[in-house]
Amino acid sequence: MNCRTLLLAALLSTACLEAQVPFDYYLLALSYAPDFCAEPGGNKPPQECGSGLGIGFVVHGLWPQNNTGGGPENCGPASPVSQSIINATLAYIPTPALIQHEWSTHGVCTGLDAASYFALVRKARDSVTIPGGLQPTQRVQLSPADIQSRMAAANPSFVQNAFSASCYRDQTLEEVRVCLNKDLSPRSCPNNVGTCTANTVTLLPVN
Repeated sequence: MNCRTLLLAALLSTACLEAQVPFDYYLLALSYAPDFCAEPGGNKPPQECGSGLGIGFVVHGLWPQNNTGGGPENCGPASPVSQSIINATLAYIPTPALIQHEWSTHGVCTGLDAASYFALVRKARDSVTIPGGLQPTQRVQLSPADIQSRMAAANPSFVQNAFSASCYRDQTLEEVRVCLNKDLSPRSCPNNVGTCTANTVTLLPVN
């Protein structure tokens, strides 16, 4: 290897290191599709909101986060996600547009390539069990604490406060958020992950 090649390799290595954005943990955001689809306004993709699909929770994203709150976003240029990665991920994130958005906004901040990032997304989602009571066939109302407790009971290897419920202003369930270490082992959620202060939230039926 000549000097010019060595110099180029060193520069590329430095560029890769500079692209590594520090963060502390991952937040797996699981959006509750029936309540999202019933929210007024906004784009409601038929792949998620079409009648008769039987969709409950979908992956909104796997977000790098900081213990002090928030996390890095839009950390650099993002190439289009390949069709093979999209095909492997559609069962988790229901639309190609959202897959590309999650890569551009969050994935590039992890220092992983797209294939490794979305493999991590799928692995994170597969590690979480959703209890049947949180994917009801009729309208139910539950407290945020009850939702979190049911998630914890269905995932006994997780710490109790690895789960946090968030809600829309009309007090329907927006997401269940799951806190994971970088190796995807469960961890406690900080108080700043966005909790729901409503006494009860509505879960519309999965249909």
